[in-house]
Amino acid sequence: MIFSKTMKSNNLFTTIIYANIFVFVIINLVHVTNFLLEKEDNIIYYLGVSSNLEILSKRPWTLISYMFTHVDLLHLLINLFCLYFGGKIFIQYLSQKQLFSTYLMGGIIGGVIYIIAFNLFPVFYSLKVNSLAIGASASVLAIVFAIATYVPNYSISLMLIGSIKLKHIAISVLIIDILSIPQGNAGGHIAHIGGALYGYVYIVLYKRNFNSNYLVENIIELISYSPKYIHKKKENDYEYNARKRKEEMEIDKILEKISRSGYDSLSKQEKDILFKNR
Repeated sequence: MIFSKTMKSNNLFTTIIYANIFVFVIINLVHVTNFLLEKEDNIIYYLGVSSNLEILSKRPWTLISYMFTHVDLLHLLINLFCLYFGGKIFIQYLSQKQLFSTYLMGGIIGGVIYIIAFNLFPVFYSLKVNSLAIGASASVLAIVFAIATYVPNYSISLMLIGSIKLKHIAISVLIIDILSIPQGNAGGHIAHIGGALYGYVYIVLYKRNFNSNYLVENIIELISYSPKYIHKKKENDYEYNARKRKEEMEIDKILEKISRSGYDSLSKQEKDILFKNR
């Protein structure tokens, strides 16, 4: 299956990128179609995760689908840019399966934190009815914070800034997200924080020999597994006759040995060949 091949361990990084692009294209094709046909455009409500628990209970898959969903091209490009460079560093030290599972778990935890916050804090009560979260940001930050926790002193060069360590990038992003909560897109910033915290916790536990991605990684293994079938090639006449001649020559040698030294002089392998061809 194409899906199974794409989900192989060495393709998981590109699988995430392609999935985000694919969903973006589909969403915008549906937007164009609905616009031309003057139909209601509500596909995003079936992909984004709602903080309204009643709606969420009817669309539980959105806790997964939201992290692959983008409507705005710039939003998609920023997330893919951060995913690409963060992911490249990640797979220098950890596996692609760990990257994929961190992406999924970071997105799920980010979504759950967003839902809890919007149902817990009074300031969001009026928003939660129609609030919707979309985008890969929480998942991407889980990857960035995971690798920043694993190799905090890894340095990268940025234009206008110069060399900067991953831990400083991660801390700066976290502070910006926290301070941006009152400024707008509170749900998005809260989800970002949830994803970032998961990435940090994942590596802390991983260094203590506890894999919090264990269940997701097993599911990935199950999906990507494809049994290998060995097809025995059918012999042609030449190959059949050659094999038979070789077997007959072996039998003749064994019989000759018996006539000279007796049956007990045969090795176990020779006895097996004789028994097989009796």
